[in-house]
Amino acid sequence: MGERIRFPRLQPCQAVSNAARKSSVVEWEKPGPRARLRLFCFPYAGGGAAVFRGWGAVAPPEIHVVPVHLPGRGNRFTEPALTRSEALVEQLAEELSPYMDVPFALFGHSMGAMLAFELTRHLRALGKQLPEHLLVSGRRAPQRASDKRKLHGLPEDEFRVELRNLNGTPDEILEHPELMELFAPILRADFELCETYALREGEPLDVPISAFGGLEDPDVSRDDLMAWKEHTRGFFKLRMFPGGHFFLNGARQQLVHAVSEDLLRLALR
Repeated sequence: MGERIRFPRLQPCQAVSNAARKSSVVEWEKPGPRARLRLFCFPYAGGGAAVFRGWGAVAPPEIHVVPVHLPGRGNRFTEPALTRSEALVEQLAEELSPYMDVPFALFGHSMGAMLAFELTRHLRALGKQLPEHLLVSGRRAPQRASDKRKLHGLPEDEFRVELRNLNGTPDEILEHPELMELFAPILRADFELCETYALREGEPLDVPISAFGGLEDPDVSRDDLMAWKEHTRGFFKLRMFPGGHFFLNGARQQLVHAVSEDLLRLALR
C-alpha cells in the first residue's frame, strides 16, 4: 500500500471545458486536487444520478465520482427516455466523450451495469480510450437469460403491483396517481430497454471487471454474477453484500469502499 498512484492528477485544463460543464449529462463537481481517476456511475431502471449522491464523500480523494443523468429524468426530465440499448449507448458515448479525456472507470447497477458493459464494448468498436475498470452490480451476466415476466406493456394496475413487488419504487410515488403519471413512462421505457436487450457476440474485454451482488437478491444469484468473468481477459473479482436487489442503498458505504479498493489496486504500480 506504500506506493503512489501513477495516474496523472485531473488538472483543471484537462478536466472538462466550460461548455461541457454546462451539459446536463453528468452531476458535475470539480475534482479535488488529489483526483486521479474519474468514476462514471449509471443508475438502475427508473433511477437517476441522485442514486449516487454522497458517494464522493465516501470515496477516497483519488477517485472523482461522476453520476450520469440519463434522458427522461433529473435535469433531463423533458427529454424522451430511450427504449433501445443501442441508441442509448451511442448517445452516451457521444455525450460523455468530453469527460473521457482522463483515466476513467464505469460503474452501473442493474440496468446501469448493462449500459456500462455495452458502452465499454461500443468504445472498443470505435477505437476510443477504454475504461481502466468496469464495475457491474446487481445484474446477471448478459449471456444468462432471465425468465422474469416482461413488465413494460402491462396494464396500469398490474404494472403498479409488479413495481411494489420489486421494492425499488417509493410508496409515495406508487400511491399518488399524479406522481405515477410522471414516473410510469420513464419506468416503462427503462423496462422495455432492458427487456428488449440481447447480447451480441463479441470478444472478451481487455478491461478488468468487478461484480457486486446482494445476498438476498431473488433474481440475481452468485452464479449469475460470477458469469461476468467470461467477459474479461484480465482481473475479475466478485463480492456479495447483505441485502436484496437494491443492496447498494443499504450497504452504500461498504460498496463504495469495495469499489474504491479495486480501483486503487488497479492504479498502483
